[in-house]
Amino acid sequence: MKVKKQSPVLIQKHHLEDWVGRIYTTFCVSLLVIIIVSMIYFVASKGLATFFTSGIHVSDFLFGTKWNPDGEHPLFGALPFIVGSFATSILAALIASPLSICASLFMTEIVPSWGKRLLQPVIELLAGIPSVVYGFVGLTVIVPLFRDIFPGQGIGIAAGAIVLSVMILPTITSITTDALSSLPKGLKESSYALGATRWQTISSVIIPTVLPSILTGIVLGMARAFGEALAVQMVIGNAPHIPQSLFQSAATLTSIITLNMGNTVSGSVQNNALWSMALALMIMTFIFVIIVRLLERRHRT
Repeated sequence: MKVKKQSPVLIQKHHLEDWVGRIYTTFCVSLLVIIIVSMIYFVASKGLATFFTSGIHVSDFLFGTKWNPDGEHPLFGALPFIVGSFATSILAALIASPLSICASLFMTEIVPSWGKRLLQPVIELLAGIPSVVYGFVGLTVIVPLFRDIFPGQGIGIAAGAIVLSVMILPTITSITTDALSSLPKGLKESSYALGATRWQTISSVIIPTVLPSILTGIVLGMARAFGEALAVQMVIGNAPHIPQSLFQSAATLTSIITLNMGNTVSGSVQNNALWSMALALMIMTFIFVIIVRLLERRHRT
């Protein structure tokens, strides 16, 4: 059987298309790297100016409990905002994680025939709702509800965590559902063959197997909650102090940055301090990414 040879013109055309593809891909990757490096350099140079130019000590900034940039003796303690960011993110993850895991198990293990077809579009719809809508719903529904049930005005860490838990629900649910759907069928069939019930299989076989993926989804959800600004800003109260309860006004790094950045002069001490908060947010994002990579490596091994 003779093999038909390609003409030199056609071979040259294929080589040209290959080179065009390589050049375009290289350009896109290089542009992406330049943008990321430029962002890191810009935020780091602005954020570090607080300590090298403005003369604020790192410990005073990270562990100071007073934020009063307009006082006679300006104070730039960011600890209340750091505490607020971590409190809302962790509490939101604690609320959203069980709901997400149960929803994923319901879609993939309990009623896989129609559950996934019904619930997954609804959960994906939650991811497309703008942040301002979540904040407005929290302000008009959750805050008055907390005001009637608990002491205080209803705004605070608890209201912010409830809003964020709904916002990160699609992230955790989607990752967990994908992990459960990719499990080999033989794993469950082997468990059933040994006499295990459905719930024993879910609790003793399925969940331990996909636990790294579940943790990855939770970490990504926390990263999403940590960087959210508008929705939290509307329900948390934005008070520059460490709250004594979940129903007391507080503030996060993102809410303080969005509230004050437009009212400061570029290069001023307060402006540099806000950029330092942005740098802290970027560092936390890198830490979340590193944790996710470590969990994925553990899952592969």
